[in-house]
Amino acid sequence: MDQHGKILTGLGALCGVAWIIAAIHPLDRQAWILENILLIIFVIALLLSHRRLQLSKAAYVCLAAFVLLHIIGAHYTYAQMPVGLWAKEYFQLSRNHYDRLAHAAFGFLLAFPVRELLLRFSGTTRIWSYWLTLIIILSVSGLFEIIEAAVAEMVAPGKGVAWLGGQGDEWDAQNDMIAAMIGTIIMMTMVAISEWRTRSR
Repeated sequence: MDQHGKILTGLGALCGVAWIIAAIHPLDRQAWILENILLIIFVIALLLSHRRLQLSKAAYVCLAAFVLLHIIGAHYTYAQMPVGLWAKEYFQLSRNHYDRLAHAAFGFLLAFPVRELLLRFSGTTRIWSYWLTLIIILSVSGLFEIIEAAVAEMVAPGKGVAWLGGQGDEWDAQNDMIAAMIGTIIMMTMVAISEWRTRSR
């Protein structure tokens, strides 16, 4: 097995062990199951397509980091994440911001592999790849919010934002999308600066 394969196997094992541990006595079993449906579909799709996609090591590290953040958040239902609760109390915040961190991480960490795939398979230019990545992340983020709201209405009719862990924020979905947008912009800015420096040399 080459170095790339070893890194991929190691990341997969790390995420697998974390998922098994998180599956033991989650804070809310029903919420945990619902939070993990899309994750399982995503992992299966990645396993079936990884040979064709041939993502870089950096892209797989980004994907693994996001999966780990999601595993932890799903275990504690995001709104009850202990570190977020500590920060809320210590800094006198209005809410547990772990979910906002996760949505920002969604944009930040997934932007890198998404752009990599765009450059490899779409034939787009490097300049356009930054904007297309932002559009894709925002689109997926919005689609996720719609799916989440639909599932919430089926599982907990009338509870809406409260069941989703919105913590009283009626604009929770929009703020989550803004967090994902900011995360994407930060990552694309970092990538653009890195590539500009590389070309300058």
